[in-house]
Amino acid sequence: MKVLIIGSGGREHALAWKCAQENRVTHVYVAPGNAGTALEPKVSNVGISADDIDGLIAFAQRERIDLSIVGPEGPLVAGIVDRFEATNLRCFGPSKLAARLEGSKAYTKEFLRRYAIPTAGYATFTSANFDPGYIRLQRLPLVVKADGLAAGKGVIICETHAAAITSAQEMLAGSFGAAGKTIVVEEFLQGEEVSFIVIASNQQVLTLATSQDHKRRDDGDQGPNTGGMGAYSPAPLVTPALNLRIMREVIEPTLRGLRDDGNPYVGFLYAGLMIAADGTPNVLEYNCRFGDPETQPILMRLQSHLTVLCDAALDGHLASVEARWDPRAALGVVMAAGGYPLEFHRGDIIQGLEVAAGLPGKVFHAGTSLSEGQVVTAGGRVLCAVGLGATISSAQRQAYALVNAIHWNLVQYRRDIGARAIGRERAGESRGERGNAER
Repeated sequence: MKVLIIGSGGREHALAWKCAQENRVTHVYVAPGNAGTALEPKVSNVGISADDIDGLIAFAQRERIDLSIVGPEGPLVAGIVDRFEATNLRCFGPSKLAARLEGSKAYTKEFLRRYAIPTAGYATFTSANFDPGYIRLQRLPLVVKADGLAAGKGVIICETHAAAITSAQEMLAGSFGAAGKTIVVEEFLQGEEVSFIVIASNQQVLTLATSQDHKRRDDGDQGPNTGGMGAYSPAPLVTPALNLRIMREVIEPTLRGLRDDGNPYVGFLYAGLMIAADGTPNVLEYNCRFGDPETQPILMRLQSHLTVLCDAALDGHLASVEARWDPRAALGVVMAAGGYPLEFHRGDIIQGLEVAAGLPGKVFHAGTSLSEGQVVTAGGRVLCAVGLGATISSAQRQAYALVNAIHWNLVQYRRDIGARAIGRERAGESRGERGNAER
């Protein structure tokens, strides 16, 4: 079979790499792809933008593509799946109406309220009804969110009322373009954040490996929010009991609510959750696609054929398949351009990729391109170096060995990806040692 992966980031590189490993897959095309996908066996880049739905449909028809998998949110929110299905092309992802879960934070908050799914308290505003007085009455810190798609950067955590009012006014004035015409002002939730990703087929659900992301740019969860600076899988926080609670309180009522609204969901569904001290899984956001950088470590662990899982969901037979996982942990470290997520330079030559290719683990490309035969930076998040290990600690060592082999001018990355999980591992080891001593 022929597969088309739509997108150009690290998630899409991982999806293409995974699909290309299957014997039944003869070739994988990536539109538009990056330098990493251009160099993968059985994979070719196609010079079509992920937002060029007409061009993608024409290519899929011409090449007789058997399965298309949409990586980024933009095409999903624009209705690419509806358009593909209208021309009898198999496309994995939610419909335009179902993708509003990611496309509009205001819609999502109202959906959560209506179906009693736990989330933070909030209010929505436009420039016509914005009320600074509301903000002044709220407990600090506050979170101000652009309603629409903002490439993972439309969320500002404000420590003062003045900062929240300014952030809201700037969004409404156009600092995030059309995405900020409506804003959500939300209470700040304490707890620990996890990524809970499933494959959904209406009411059938296949849970994927648990993971945790690191949103802040700098060590110690400091600095501005980003699209994600690293992730690991599994997430020790998500115990079997918490897994069941998330399914019962979040995933199942979400899919039931979408069905009842007439928008049954097929595709990857990502719930970004804040786990409160009492175990309540509060929804921070939904993504209507695989996460990035969670995709990279999760797919490093997936032993099942991804296209088989996608086909089963599209055919309504998801309950008949299961996902098999490598028991080892995987950890990915994002290497970003200096200045990200604000202004950053492009076109820097990336050195050390050949050395890294000889080490254990895998380097996935995101913001890269080829220039005169050399791989250069072409985005904010440039690479994701993923290691595998019997423990998260050993996976971290393997990932940072890859990172240390690679360099370009002003490269930046966090040095503490997985630190919280490693602390849990060490605490568990200590408890085990005490138990042995007591016996």
